Parts: sequence; C-alpha cells; structure tokens
Amino acid sequence: MSGSTERMPRLLALVPYLLARPGIRIDEAAQDFDVSPKQLRKDLELLWMCGLPGYGPGDLIDLSFEGDTIVVTHDAGMNRPLRLTGGEATAMLVALRALAETPGVVDADAVRRAIAKIEAAAGQAQPAGVVVGGGVREGKKTARTREQVAGALQEGRALRIRYYTASSDQITERTVDPMRLLIVQAVGYLEAWCRRAEDVRLFRLDRIDELTVLAEPATPPAHARPTDISDGVFTPRPDQREAELVLDPDARWVAEYYPCEELDELEGGRLRVRMRYADESWMVRLVLGLGGDAQVESPVTLAEAIRQRAADAVARTRHLPSTYAH
Repeated sequence: MSGSTERMPRLLALVPYLLARPGIRIDEAAQDFDVSPKQLRKDLELLWMCGLPGYGPGDLIDLSFEGDTIVVTHDAGMNRPLRLTGGEATAMLVALRALAETPGVVDADAVRRAIAKIEAAAGQAQPAGVVVGGGVREGKKTARTREQVAGALQEGRALRIRYYTASSDQITERTVDPMRLLIVQAVGYLEAWCRRAEDVRLFRLDRIDELTVLAEPATPPAHARPTDISDGVFTPRPDQREAELVLDPDARWVAEYYPCEELDELEGGRLRVRMRYADESWMVRLVLGLGGDAQVESPVTLAEAIRQRAADAVARTRHLPSTYAH
C-alpha cells in the first residue's frame, strides 16, 4: 500500500484527472498514476467515502463504475488540477533563485533542488499548466545587480547607486549601507541605510540603473531596524490617492512594476487593478503613455485630467502639417 505522503497528492489529483477523461479504464488511469489497479480502486473507494458530518458516502464526491471504467458524477468542486499557474511558478522560481544566491542561506543545495523540481515539472506540463523558464521576470541586468548587491553584503561594503523612484518619476544618486536582500511577491529588493534620507529604505533591484561597490565598509547605524513587510512593501500614506484601472494584456506589466492591488481578471486577458499614487500629473503621464491600453474607471477627476491633457496635446498639433498631426 502506498504511503500517505504519496497518496494524498494522488487523491487530490484524481478527481480533476477523471473529469477530463470520462469513462477511462481503471488500468489506464492506474498506469498514469504509477500505481496498481487494485491500489487505484482503494483510492477511489476512499474518495467516495469522504464527507462531512451530516453527509453520507457519495454526497460530496460521487463515482460511477461501469465494468472496468470510471466516471465522476459529482466533483464537490474539486475540478481544478493541482498545478501551478504560470504566474505562481514564475514567482516561486524568481524567489528561489534569488534565495539560492543570497549569503547566509542555510541549505543552498536544498533550494537548488527545489528549483530543479519546479523546472522539471514545467517541462512535463501540458500547455495549460506551468509555463516558466525564459519568462522569469528578472532580467539579465537585474540579475547582475543582485549578484553585485549579494557580493557587497558578503564583503560588508557600501554602495553608490543611481536609483529611479517611480512614485515621483525621479532619478537620484545615493550612497547606501546594505543590510539585507529581500524577495517580496517575486520582486527583489535591497534593504539599506540611505545616507541621503538618513533612514532605512527599500530599493527595487530592477530600478537600480547603476551600481558601484565602494571600498569603504557598510556602517548602518545601530538604531537602523529592518522593515516590517508582514503586510507587504507598500504602506499607504495620507497624501496618496487610489485609482482603479483596467489594463489590456500589453499593459499588464504595470501591475508588476508599480504598487498595485489586483482586483479582477476580465475577458480578453484584461486586468482590473487598484493603484496608489501621490502626484496626479505623474499618473496622467503614465496612463497617456500606455497609448489606450489602460482605462481609468475611478476617480472621475483623474479620467477628466487625462482627457483634458490629451485634448490639449491634439490642439497643439493643429498648426502642424497633416503628416505630423496624424
């Protein structure tokens, strides 16, 4: 009899598997799950007996046997395959890869083995399953930045960075004392004491344009404390407003790059998000720059500001030759 650690995932996978293959022969299903037909029958009998107080066998999951074939007649909601979505797999791989190269990891080999297993599962998945590999969100430049930051942390060196702040649309140069590397929702961050702000700051690795490892040691002050990220990286501020946007597929990157809360998946691959912003003019420029791939649902004042800015831009082109105006 198979062990419980092997049996539980099999039981959870059986119902969606059988729903996709109504009338499959028991011996064929047993072969796919790498168990004997006798073991598979025992699994099916156990599934049929699963229920809650007040329910009898078959009230939650009901099966129909006809000779050597099996059909699920009631799935009790267990109709989704146990597989990672592309986004889930990507997020997990990004986090694991960064963790594997972070100084101080207790068992980096275990992390690398987990990465290998996820990548292997991706290679065996059907088109609707895991899609990972080249689509990992961390680009080559960000990977090099992470390696440099990890090296500076290991050697205890300060850094000079050229950093883009999305909320204010500004690029600044700062000298920082690295404290740790973080992975939050599949995004890499450097937590460091910023000498310019005289406080602890989180810097997204993919927004560091340039980085120089300095010869001087990193010396964050004794009162510098790690950031509490239990509720996420972004903490709403009183001066921030919220906008609800609908992003077309080509603009979904906005939800990954800026502080957004995903609200709904819509038809056609569109995504409704809630986004925080402090500067309305910056938000207007962002939406206009998306070229019609984003629609503002609220607030009305933001939508009106965008329409007015677009109308002003069109008006300024009226004196140009038609070749340029259109």
